[in-house]
Amino acid sequence: MAASKLQAFWNHPAGPKTIHFWAPTFKWGISIANIADFAKPPEKISYPQQIAVTATGVIWSRYSTVITPKNWNLFSVNVAMAGTGIYQLTRKIQHDYFSKEEVAAVNE
Repeated sequence: MAASKLQAFWNHPAGPKTIHFWAPTFKWGISIANIADFAKPPEKISYPQQIAVTATGVIWSRYSTVITPKNWNLFSVNVAMAGTGIYQLTRKIQHDYFSKEEVAAVNE
């Protein structure tokens, strides 16, 4: 039973023998790095970098549900990229354009 499941996984069109498996796996590294950057002060966050991460996540979240075979790893990593990018952009925008009093009032 386990051997047949392993063989089915190995030979799947989006299995480990294809780029469709490995590309999203490497994208998880970008998402994890962006999560690690949550500890960075907002003044060190880059608008272009976070816009690119967010746009990539939003665009490919949509298209990962259209391709065949469905690649749920690709969908998940792109949702994570969009989410972390939006969070980082929100931090940066609050830091650059709102006073501390305004941010405190909104977060209460």
